[in-house]
Amino acid sequence: MLSTQQLSELRLQLLQEKSEVENYLQQNDHFGLERGHAHESVGELSSYDNHPADEGTELYEREKDIALNEHYEVQLMNINRGLEAMENGIYGKCEVCGKDIPVERLQALPNTTFCIEHSPEQFVSHDRPVEEGVLMPPFGKFDMDEQDENVSFDAEDSWQAVAAYGTSDTPSDLAFPQENYSDTYTEADENIGYVEDYENFVGNDMYGNNIKVYPNDQHEQYEDALDEEGTMTIFGDLPAYEHDSYVDEHEDK
Repeated sequence: MLSTQQLSELRLQLLQEKSEVENYLQQNDHFGLERGHAHESVGELSSYDNHPADEGTELYEREKDIALNEHYEVQLMNINRGLEAMENGIYGKCEVCGKDIPVERLQALPNTTFCIEHSPEQFVSHDRPVEEGVLMPPFGKFDMDEQDENVSFDAEDSWQAVAAYGTSDTPSDLAFPQENYSDTYTEADENIGYVEDYENFVGNDMYGNNIKVYPNDQHEQYEDALDEEGTMTIFGDLPAYEHDSYVDEHEDK
């Protein structure tokens, strides 16, 4: 049972908190939410000429303002509920079980009208926005992505196949600018359908034997690149005991 002095002190504390919250919301126009559109808070007239990343930043800030505004409005609602309970002579008792709320809890949280056991905010919601499903890292969502040396069509390839139709990036956004806007995505120059260049002109039987080279334009480009570097492979020269006449003749020249 609260004493008259304790009740007076808690009422004064509630009135002070109410005044602070109301003044704060009035000064910032409820975090700018009373304006007609988010553009008004940043001086923009339209989204037409804005970069998607800038629009994403503004959207994030708008969502944050909504969350903060909701927090302060709930706090103000709880303060008014506490003051109303004082007027009705039921302040200090839990709305659910009717038991006395400990004085220590009321001093720490004077706007509460619930005991700890029946507090409506004692659980964490697991409801998440549906958009988070596509914001997760692309790897690890498929069984084939768990292999260490995977060369099949994986999640990264899926993204590249979609990105080939266009993204919000421009050539200037890439470390190595591309000449074509269709190539303005990560690893746009990656081989499609094969890993190494020589897979387009080298074949073998089902047992890995009877290796055969099928001359074509890519084969000529591949050999020209090797001749320019003076090596037998694209990843470096072979040991001396594996050199053949091809390299020896090239070195003689």
